[in-house]
Amino acid sequence: MNQGFEVVDRRRIYDVLLILLSGFQHTAFNFGCEAGINKSSIDGTTVPPGVLITFVLKGLQYHEMEANLNDVSTTDVDDDFSFIQPWDLLTKNVNQLRQMVKEKKKNKQKQKEIEEKENDVKDNPRKKKLRKLIIDDEEEKKEEENEQNISTGPKPMDISTPSIPKTRVRIPKPDVMILKGHTSEVITCAWNPSGSLLASGSGDSTGRIWTIPDRTNNTYSVQNGPANFVVLKHSKGRTKEKNKDVTTIDWKMDGTLLATGSHDGKARIWSTNGELKSTLNKHKGPVLCIKWNKKGSYLLTGSFDETAIVWEKEDYWKQQFKFHSGPVLDVDWRNNHSFASSSTDKTINVCKIGENRPVKIFSGHEGEVNCVKWDPTGSLLASCSDDTTAKIWSMKHEKNIHDLRNHTKKIYTLKWSPTGPGTINPNKRLLLASASFDSTINLWEVEYGRIFQNLKGHGDCVYTLSFSPNGEYLASGSKDKFMHIWSLKDGKIIKTYNSNGSIFEVCWNKEGDRIAACTSNNSVCVLDFRK
Repeated sequence: MNQGFEVVDRRRIYDVLLILLSGFQHTAFNFGCEAGINKSSIDGTTVPPGVLITFVLKGLQYHEMEANLNDVSTTDVDDDFSFIQPWDLLTKNVNQLRQMVKEKKKNKQKQKEIEEKENDVKDNPRKKKLRKLIIDDEEEKKEEENEQNISTGPKPMDISTPSIPKTRVRIPKPDVMILKGHTSEVITCAWNPSGSLLASGSGDSTGRIWTIPDRTNNTYSVQNGPANFVVLKHSKGRTKEKNKDVTTIDWKMDGTLLATGSHDGKARIWSTNGELKSTLNKHKGPVLCIKWNKKGSYLLTGSFDETAIVWEKEDYWKQQFKFHSGPVLDVDWRNNHSFASSSTDKTINVCKIGENRPVKIFSGHEGEVNCVKWDPTGSLLASCSDDTTAKIWSMKHEKNIHDLRNHTKKIYTLKWSPTGPGTINPNKRLLLASASFDSTINLWEVEYGRIFQNLKGHGDCVYTLSFSPNGEYLASGSKDKFMHIWSLKDGKIIKTYNSNGSIFEVCWNKEGDRIAACTSNNSVCVLDFRK
């Protein structure tokens, strides 16, 4: 006990000395009297310099360590002690400090999750459309520069390109037409259903309608000159306008009108000669998906504002569907009056015009549902998700009838083959193709819910798929800058094209002799396909 008093006395004596050295003599006198220094038997001159500071620092360090320690049952003690500021250590007790550390750790974990989602956005063309909502143009440019200079991660080691001689499968240059004019990445493209027109949408606030000429003398006549196109301007010409990116496009089935969706929350309808026919303005967030029904009587849009809207007569909205609790990532018509929508809220809604609530809600995915597609008959619905699974649903059942598990990373998109009942190829087997960030493509036998073929050939995330009209070939595009054409007879690559940028979308024309691909290097490629 005496030793304890001696330590206290030494501390008091040194406090007085420290105050005196600081020039506060009156304060030192009062402090000495209140501390009873004059009654102490210890000679103040024997107190070594710096002992109080050392003592206080050790006390603060102990206090900080005590606040950061978890329960005795845990072993995680290697946390960042910088959560606590010096003033907090002096003014708060251990319980208060522990609560502070707990809250700051929780915030740090949330920030980590946000950063992970941002990294996901960089690898995901559709979700990349959302990025400009939360960062300005300068940050966007910095991120794009970083993406070009820094690898986003190792490529899968189990994926290898088939050892087919490149001279046999590469599409020769005379068979490729490069369409230039966009000044930013081209996110989407689509062939006109009834002609040789090709539409594209870009991050440069424009869409374009390209007139693709016929080949002459075994080469494209436009190789030596600019392509013929009209520009669909989604801004008023101000260079600093934000959120005008064209995110999604779709042709009306008769080929007379093109619909585009934009970051500004508006959908627009254009004639084939580039005339703006109408602007549809009701969404409160970016339009992420857009689809005409087969009859062409309704246009369907899905938005970041968590709603889907059906528009009638190309100029006014008929019904807004507010059933999701997250952004609507995809929509697809089942028939001329009902459709499915998927969302980041992990659910799928089947809605019908005139109904005030979904006629069906499919739940079962454990991650964001990136894509939904009805089969050619409208009886089966396929979906794919960040949870690495694809699922097949039936309106006759509450739960999915098939759970397709073979991918190891999130599945970005899927497509039904144009074969089987309800198609122009009724005698061929119906297949479902899924594309994943694991660099592979799976073909599924829908009837049995089992894998038919696993296509390995890409070296990075597969973004897009498109079946040839006869159902015999599949085109795929990837972040690895390659477009492959696969024969579905044996699952081999028969032709390939190497672009200068990531390929965001590929699509076949109606005749099946041309494939369009849009890329991150601001261009659109038209590839001649002759079997």
